[in-house]
Amino acid sequence: MTERYDVIIIGTGAGGGTLAHTLAPSGKKILLLERGDYLPREMDNWDPKPVFVDGKYITKDTWYDADGKPFQPQVHYFVGGATKMYGAALYRLRPADFGEIKHVDGVSPAWPVGYDEFEPWYTKAEWLYQVHGAHGEDPIEGSWSKQYPWPAVSHEPRIQQLSDDLAAGGYHPFHAPCGILLDETRRPASTCIRCAWCDGYPCLVHAKSDAEVIAVRPILGLPNVTLITSAEVLRLETDSAGRSVTGVVVQLDTGQETYQADIVAVCAGASNSAKILLASASDQHPDGLANGSGQVGRNYMYHNSRAMVALGKERNDTVFQKTLAINDFYLPGNGRDWPLGQIQMLGKSNAEAMRGEEPHLTKLAPQWSLEETAAHAVDLWLTTEDLPKPDNRVELDSDGNVHLNYAPSNTSEADDLYKEVKTMLNHVGMAAHHILDKNYYMKMNVPIAGCAHQAGTCRFGTDPATSVLDVNCKAHELDNLYVVDTSFFPSIGAVNPALTAMANAIRVGDHLTGRLS
Repeated sequence: MTERYDVIIIGTGAGGGTLAHTLAPSGKKILLLERGDYLPREMDNWDPKPVFVDGKYITKDTWYDADGKPFQPQVHYFVGGATKMYGAALYRLRPADFGEIKHVDGVSPAWPVGYDEFEPWYTKAEWLYQVHGAHGEDPIEGSWSKQYPWPAVSHEPRIQQLSDDLAAGGYHPFHAPCGILLDETRRPASTCIRCAWCDGYPCLVHAKSDAEVIAVRPILGLPNVTLITSAEVLRLETDSAGRSVTGVVVQLDTGQETYQADIVAVCAGASNSAKILLASASDQHPDGLANGSGQVGRNYMYHNSRAMVALGKERNDTVFQKTLAINDFYLPGNGRDWPLGQIQMLGKSNAEAMRGEEPHLTKLAPQWSLEETAAHAVDLWLTTEDLPKPDNRVELDSDGNVHLNYAPSNTSEADDLYKEVKTMLNHVGMAAHHILDKNYYMKMNVPIAGCAHQAGTCRFGTDPATSVLDVNCKAHELDNLYVVDTSFFPSIGAVNPALTAMANAIRVGDHLTGRLS
């Protein structure tokens, strides 16, 4: 048995890394456990072949779908978690997302806290992660107590033209909030040859506002913070009453070790956090730790997303393309009965990424044709809300393997959003030629293999019969167990979940600071 800590945090991503950063100034002894190691800084970071074609940085884990068919999940185990590969698009949920929303396939439930209550934590997260943006441009944006710490990243000429055309056409484009370490008064994004590839790539020069760079590295020099890498948490142990976590059992390279702390925070991602709790079944918790409600692992959500490449006659020599978004179809209205979702820009396409994402469509295409296509491409990402369905869930088999049972929802809304985008682009003069219309990671055996934007497996709420966590993200059934990642989401909205996870981690961190003192 090793020394005892005040807090053990399992995972170093948007939730765990941010939570550790918030707690570190308290002086309490913090142990960070990361399943992976540091992501190596190497030229392959910027090479689409190892990143997209070879999948160099994804886990070698095998998961199984509802039919028992194996697949390789597109998850990443590094210090910084999934943020090492994310596109650094740091959006707030819209106020409507915190309330009940009716969709074609059911209801998106209300949160136990409202937007106005959550807003201060959004502001803190935006400033911690040095977000570039411009509050006040998006008509459906909620109130904000403080402007972004950095001005919006400027559009490059082709995207500025598109933004102007959209505004002239009656739409409401706005500058996308970007988490990049950039001072345009000294160096515009367009001068960095690699900034095109923030989306889905690690950053060799640490210019992305990820959880390692922003949250973890700055606190590692403190005497009260300890990080152990290559440390996979196997299960949690409790006292005889089952009311308190007494041990965190970890697999290290040197064997198993058990660590103790007054507070344990599970921040391993929606699937793996559920896995840890389910694997911690005991006589006191026969269906898994904190699972008296039967909700652990259920309500898995995964955005119904579609990547789209629109070809125009003009060349698109944009380098950093993720600067524009549109929420005109986010809510119902103007003849639409249902909310459709969000449109934002993707990282700029290139020939190798096209081959990696769509091997069947591009197999016979000569390299020059793909390069020419990429040169004229405007790349878009369409996101429609997925609903929390109880049968969409993470389960474990007798060998401890993850089974991810999932069926998408609101697919007709996603189809309608795609139609609206085609109409919109044609209306503003873009060519009506669109290729690579696809669900993300369609090349994989099952559509959920991407595992991007996963959420909901330990949702928070006020009723222990229908939720796993209370409003402070503490397990209803245990006195010292918290889950602080996207698992707590009762609904997912139609924007990237990272900023909400970061804001909530600061919120819970402030709560824990008070509790520990």
